[in-house]
Amino acid sequence: MPKLIELNTFSGVRGSLSVLEDFEISFGIRRIFYIYSVDEAERGGHRHIKTHQALICLKGSCSIGNDDGTQKETYVLDSPSKCLILYPQDWHVLYDFSPDAILLVLASELYNEADYVFEPYS
Repeated sequence: MPKLIELNTFSGVRGSLSVLEDFEISFGIRRIFYIYSVDEAERGGHRHIKTHQALICLKGSCSIGNDDGTQKETYVLDSPSKCLILYPQDWHVLYDFSPDAILLVLASELYNEADYVFEPYS
């Protein structure tokens, strides 16, 4: 099941700074990408064989529906101080992006088409 963590955030008159450190994620980062300018479309719709991911909505908001084969959950990322850790078994779909949403994804593996499982759990 995914893990939603609140990042250490320091706010003051000069702005805010949120920190994601290695003790908060259990994987090395090999790939970074971001998703933006999404219309009403859904993204994701898969799980992985090996890849772990950390999702942070840097701006705006989006929802993540998740099914790990035993439990279904929905998460809302609506602050850059929230980080959702997805494990390989987490079949996820990303949706309900606000018009200004920018979703940052930190992944443990380089892109490999063979790592994707598109069929949802029964």
